[in-house]
Amino acid sequence: MKTFITLITLITTISVSAKLNVVTTTTMITNLVKDVGGERIEVTGLMGPGVDPHLYKATAGDVRSLQKCELVFYNGLYLEGRIGDVLVKLARKGKKVYAVTEEIEEGRLLEPPEFAGHYDPHIWFDPTLWIEAVGVVVEGLSVSDPQNASFYKEQGTRVKAEYEALHNWAKSAIGQIEPSHRILITSHDAFNYFGQAYGFKVVGVQGISTVTEAGLADIAKMVDFIKDNGVRAIFVESSVSPAAIERISKDAGIGIGGELYSDAMGVPGESETRQGDTYDLGTYEGMLKHNVYRIVEALK
Repeated sequence: MKTFITLITLITTISVSAKLNVVTTTTMITNLVKDVGGERIEVTGLMGPGVDPHLYKATAGDVRSLQKCELVFYNGLYLEGRIGDVLVKLARKGKKVYAVTEEIEEGRLLEPPEFAGHYDPHIWFDPTLWIEAVGVVVEGLSVSDPQNASFYKEQGTRVKAEYEALHNWAKSAIGQIEPSHRILITSHDAFNYFGQAYGFKVVGVQGISTVTEAGLADIAKMVDFIKDNGVRAIFVESSVSPAAIERISKDAGIGIGGELYSDAMGVPGESETRQGDTYDLGTYEGMLKHNVYRIVEALK
């Protein structure tokens, strides 16, 4: 009898302590899901720092992780390239798959003409839009793990407040740049939502996707634009080859203002300090602060 009771206790303990097995795609989503789920979940992020989701192809290990997990969070809006097809197939087979962009009103999404009728997927660069992704994560975790639903809701409320505060900080910092000098030139059009949120004219050499490389005509056109508009600096991106920007910098006689995080964040645990402010580059807050500090320093 004693052995039976001990066995029941052990089974109950294992059941209670078992964590929800979650798979995420990009580093931004991985960070968000971990922030909401905390120690109650186990997260496997498919894409690490410096990985370009536009070009990403699922590995055999990724497929195994996706098959074993209980639910999946991805960006959607065609950001993840070919892995999107894998996720659609999993959803059709009954896997719980959530696009964190699914609750955003279409009227708030950008639809650049060069993206062939699709929406711009880089919503995380407007914290007021990224806040909408929090609700999707809270709902998804709560459905799969109802006993911790109140915890996820509380965490979601905290994260939303942090994103709102980060947005207000960014607006204040960017206020140091004169409106006439808010021209942001990067490798590809990942910053349209950033531009809309903070009053920048954003120009990407390669357009929204990085599938095709910039040609000589694109580079020559950009050089003329820089000279005509008195642009103060241009920027490379952590997940995109710097070759085109370096060529433009040389031809236009303009400096590179630094490296910005675009489609992937930095290494978790790697910190940076600017103006007495220390932040983790592997977090959403750290990514945005890094970018804002670099942009302000180069363009103000």
